[in-house]
Amino acid sequence: MSPGSQQLKDRSAAPRARRSNRRTAKTKTPGRLTPKRVLILGTAVVILVGGGAFTAYTAVQNASAPPTQPLTLEEMAQVLGSDPFGSDLESDMLKAQAAQALKADKIAAERENRKVLSPVKIVDEAPGGGGFNPQRLPPGTANPTGNRALGKQMLESRGWADQWGCLEKLWMKESGWNERAMNTSSGAYGIPQSLPGHKMASSGSDWQTNPATQIEWGLTYIKGRYGTPCGAWAHSQAKGWY
Repeated sequence: MSPGSQQLKDRSAAPRARRSNRRTAKTKTPGRLTPKRVLILGTAVVILVGGGAFTAYTAVQNASAPPTQPLTLEEMAQVLGSDPFGSDLESDMLKAQAAQALKADKIAAERENRKVLSPVKIVDEAPGGGGFNPQRLPPGTANPTGNRALGKQMLESRGWADQWGCLEKLWMKESGWNERAMNTSSGAYGIPQSLPGHKMASSGSDWQTNPATQIEWGLTYIKGRYGTPCGAWAHSQAKGWY
């Protein structure tokens, strides 16, 4: 091969090597912005800015909105589609089980020639629930005789003077008119034996200790579910609970 031919071959090969190097460098450059990357970054910015603006707008709207008022009992009944003083399946089942336990104990007591166990106990601590903590009760404040007199007065103020005999027997059976009475089987509490006890908070936050609050709730419950105390007493006689 002549020297001139060798020089031509070298010249033709050199440019090809430089182009190959340029392609390799282009492939290995990670920070280069391509049209695809620009599109992705732009979309992310729109989402972040738009989402932040929406969050800020929602916060301002919530802060300027008027405060929400708590629902009344009537409004709660409309929302739930039921009477807040009406039937409660879970509570009714617990009451029925307690009545069955008392009936079984009576049969066993007759067989064993012993006294029937009392279905209620007088507790030293009122139950909690519904946002209320259990409350230690002071000694010596229960007054069943005074509670009966108060119950009769509150009953007459409702126009139910002729119902006193039924109410007196009903709550004597349930609690002995003691505001500290608790059913040993179901956990029902108070003079009207509310289950759970904190239901009586609808008549007053002092439901754990105040006989008047318990009586008020009990009369409202009886009216809503049984119509009258005699209706409640009839149910209690037939089923063992009300």
